[in-house]
Amino acid sequence: MLTKPPPPESIWLRARGEPSLADVFRTVKVASGASSWRKFLAFFGPGYLVAVGYMDPGNWATSLTGGAQFGYTLLVVALVSNIMAIVLQSLCARLAIATGRDLAQACRDAYPRALAWPLWLLAELAICATDLAEVIGTAIGLNLLFGIPLEIGVLITALDVFLILWLQTKGFRWVEAFIITLLGVIAVCFAIQIALADPDWGQVIRGFAPTTEIVTNPNMLYIALGIIGATVMPHNLYLHSGIVQTRAYGETLPEKREALKFATIDSTVALMFALLINASILILAAATFHKTGQTDVAELGRAQELLAPLLGLSIAPALFAIALLCCGLNSTVTATMAGQIVMEGFLEIRLPAWLRRLLTRLVAIVPAIAVTMIYGEGQTGKLLILSQVVLSLQLPFAVVPLVMFTGSKEKMGALVAPRWLSIFAATIAAIIILLNLKLLTDLAMG
Repeated sequence: MLTKPPPPESIWLRARGEPSLADVFRTVKVASGASSWRKFLAFFGPGYLVAVGYMDPGNWATSLTGGAQFGYTLLVVALVSNIMAIVLQSLCARLAIATGRDLAQACRDAYPRALAWPLWLLAELAICATDLAEVIGTAIGLNLLFGIPLEIGVLITALDVFLILWLQTKGFRWVEAFIITLLGVIAVCFAIQIALADPDWGQVIRGFAPTTEIVTNPNMLYIALGIIGATVMPHNLYLHSGIVQTRAYGETLPEKREALKFATIDSTVALMFALLINASILILAAATFHKTGQTDVAELGRAQELLAPLLGLSIAPALFAIALLCCGLNSTVTATMAGQIVMEGFLEIRLPAWLRRLLTRLVAIVPAIAVTMIYGEGQTGKLLILSQVVLSLQLPFAVVPLVMFTGSKEKMGALVAPRWLSIFAATIAAIIILLNLKLLTDLAMG
């Protein structure tokens, strides 16, 4: 006797437990009878929380160093990284909408503990590297603007825990509005600085053309991998698959298809905005530092000091510091949320919201203070770049499961990723793995 095949949800064998981010799950209503424009606006927001991770202080450090050392050459890496991010984030939305699971929950459900727990540890390591960059970046921004010592600034970043809690009591839309407002401030700051720098736009356009030198030059490859790690960040894959479920988009297949369309548009537009910011940082460094022969600029604080004489306007350093502080605040908020998704998804830990977020923040604050005290302010730029390379090395452990899940018909049902998309995503994973192996080989050979 033939039996009806089970729905995709039953393929995830273990108990489903609470949904991702249970306190804000399905809290943003999507009116079924509304116009397409109003539905798009209902999905407007999560993509920008994801985009924050693609322009965090660690990304600043890699882009700043890449522009100072190699001029406009690495703009193509920023572009390719952004394309990778757009593809992978579309898969995250697809996974969440098709199965109701975030990536961490999907890994926990699909794999035995012997494999799921190492994946959890690697995800936590990636979040530690992310938080280290963001906490240090925020502390540098506070130091540049208000003269607050880095150690004290690192402690102040713990307050984002209470900021998130307060915003979420107002509704998840308030979190999104806070993030988008700060993104607007960052964009204005860089628009003014780029106008003052007056880059060679012909070289800017040529910088988006690929060159073999990026692979053959070990120093350039190191920075390029840092840019990839800072752009296609592992924690962002977990984040997007969680926060897209804040939308109450319905349970029927047509509703899910529509939700996937709008969520993909939202993240794609947001990531193109992130590309503009990242390219602006690299262009600013190339047009100021590389042009004047100052190719060793890697510290965010030193970059801020040098901008005034190079751009000829005293407001330029302040704009740089304001943008950095906004970026750091944004990134710490979203990284804390990603930490919550990873902890709950892999381990099903049930803790009060304030305690979950405080623990996630402490994981970053303790090493950040230790690093600052041991190495001092002068080494923060190198540490930021190293943290982004660590992220690149961690990427395959998040990307490979994502590609496998979304390409599985029995897990995804009718929303399984098209064959061409799965092949494209698998190619991205292969490129990341090969570049990581090349980097490790170069390091081993000195």
